[in-house]
Amino acid sequence: MRLGAGWLASATQEKIDAFLGGLSDAALVALPWIFEFWALPHQLPPEGAWKTWVILGGRGAGKTRAGAEWVRAQVEGDGPGDPGRAKRVALVGGTLDQAREVMVFGESGIMACSPPDRRPEWNATRRMLTWPNGAVAQVFSAHDPDSLRGPQFDAAWADEIAKWDKGQEAWDMLQFALRLGAHPQQVVTTTPQNVAVLKAILKNPSTVMTHAPTEANRAYLARSFLEEVEARYGGTLRGAEELEGRLVEDREGALWTRAMIEQCRGKVPERVDRIVVAVDPPVSGKDTSDACGIVVFGAVTQGAPKDWRGVVLEDASVKGSAVVWAEAAVAAFHRHGADRIVAEVNQGGELVEAMLRQVDPMVPVTKVHAHRGKAARAEPVAALYEQGRIAHVPGMQLLEEEMVQMTRQGFAGKGSPDRVDALVWAVTEALLEPAGRQRGRPAIRGLFR
Repeated sequence: MRLGAGWLASATQEKIDAFLGGLSDAALVALPWIFEFWALPHQLPPEGAWKTWVILGGRGAGKTRAGAEWVRAQVEGDGPGDPGRAKRVALVGGTLDQAREVMVFGESGIMACSPPDRRPEWNATRRMLTWPNGAVAQVFSAHDPDSLRGPQFDAAWADEIAKWDKGQEAWDMLQFALRLGAHPQQVVTTTPQNVAVLKAILKNPSTVMTHAPTEANRAYLARSFLEEVEARYGGTLRGAEELEGRLVEDREGALWTRAMIEQCRGKVPERVDRIVVAVDPPVSGKDTSDACGIVVFGAVTQGAPKDWRGVVLEDASVKGSAVVWAEAAVAAFHRHGADRIVAEVNQGGELVEAMLRQVDPMVPVTKVHAHRGKAARAEPVAALYEQGRIAHVPGMQLLEEEMVQMTRQGFAGKGSPDRVDALVWAVTEALLEPAGRQRGRPAIRGLFR
């Protein structure tokens, strides 16, 4: 029976001692080098006849160790001199230095992971590892895709492909070179970024994926590191990639891009003149329905309308019944000392206002109706972001992930963009409509009716 890291984490000290006490001296000596015993679930290759295994993970999630151990599993046989499944391996990093210092000699690289009797020798001139059984691994730089012309391999490890300068060209050359053996395979270890080559690999039917956040490997990371990066990047799009290891895409024709959202950080005004809470109720109140979008927005309306600005103060969106979201919206109203709740009533009619007043009869509510598409309503709000006039406080990750999937053709994500809808109503109520009235133009909300 395979015990593994999950068993180690939950077993009592008594059980651990009993297990170790039952091993022979030879088994105890070998145990540190048996990766399957220590590996976390995302570090073990999935079953099946896949061509590419992609390990997506946050910084420090154990991706490099998983890649190095996979290479070991390919080249090593039962004994030090016995042949393994692979004889020729390509090791491709962003640069030669990165490949050598991380994949080969890094703390989680191949040399550090290899037991003494199976440790390969490094030939610096040829940039090549040679194992006691004759298997070899050659180091390549993705910055020089043509260096992969000519050689051929039966296995490959590509590290941090999302950061390769010539990612598509290097990946294509590697695919042509991976042509030896009955079923050549490759592993990709990377922190995700919104790049075409990675997205194409993930969509390939012959690709399998495992994933883990930085937190999954916390036992091997400094606590101060975890606290610092979480405080700095938690709840942001960058944190979604760098800490959670999740791919956040910019869609074609997106109204908001990652760059637009990143520029709105650190511009939070010291005070605001008006605060609104916008509510976009779901079609139904069941627990399985979409979330109820609840966004708190503060507006700075001093001076001419061209100088007005705003800040998203909270994404208080919730899932649940009408009572749950009504209570959450009113709680956000009082928590921020807001001036008004603006609620879309397309889906609930008078019931939406009734639910809010059931929680607090005195709460001021403005009802709005949407007769234009979501993208058309969102464009004027996105324009304010493009001008750098909207700021976000930390903790808006789920809202921001919806924003980058809102395109001019509609929402490209799953479900409904309830958070974005609430954001649009909030900004419209607090900034756009008052600006239109001051300029003597028709109220912007009127364009939506």
